[in-house]
Amino acid sequence: MNKNKELTIMKIMIIGATGMAGSAITSAALERNHTVIAIGRSTEKLATLPTNPNLTTRAVDAFQLTASDLQAVDVVVDAMASRPDQAYLHVDLATKLVALTRNQTSPRLVFILGAGSLTTGDDAHLFVKDIESDPANAPFVAIPQNQLAELTFLKTVTNVDWVGISPAADFHAGPAVPAILGTDQLLVNAAGVSATNSGTMAATVLDEIEQPKHHQSRFTVANK
Repeated sequence: MNKNKELTIMKIMIIGATGMAGSAITSAALERNHTVIAIGRSTEKLATLPTNPNLTTRAVDAFQLTASDLQAVDVVVDAMASRPDQAYLHVDLATKLVALTRNQTSPRLVFILGAGSLTTGDDAHLFVKDIESDPANAPFVAIPQNQLAELTFLKTVTNVDWVGISPAADFHAGPAVPAILGTDQLLVNAAGVSATNSGTMAATVLDEIEQPKHHQSRFTVANK
């Protein structure tokens, strides 16, 4: 994980800043001395974020953000979470952010995607198929399905600087630990575990923001 203190300080907007991924990314960005604009719908939840002079919070629906809002920052991180019955918002928000940044060199868009769009098994099938096959997952399966649709849309975008990052199968709250990176395959560590802590995701996001290695593509991260 990047410890370089000479890197340029950036202005980063984080959408969904009070969620599991978003709050971890917010904390990691502040720890690295970046300026953060945290976007969330709840004033009360935004108030729980770390007190920091480099943090500005805005209680606003992400769909109300304007082109001027985005052009004022270097990077926009879309870490929005949704209820299963509104999972289509993942596609809608990605579409909006792309529309507002077409043919612009800045900001860079970073999308926190799901694991369902990764491939797994000898036949390299999409992991979302495994999720769909278990009836117990029916209450939330719309989320990975729509995150797959989100990535499918992003892959058509060639005039915006975007990157997508998928966690492993089990994405949960936890501290940053050593990570393994991949491209389109579901990662499993040496112990046979496919998991990503929110802290590991956050550190990976900040490493990619500070030293970009992926453009108009998706990669994945898991706990080592």
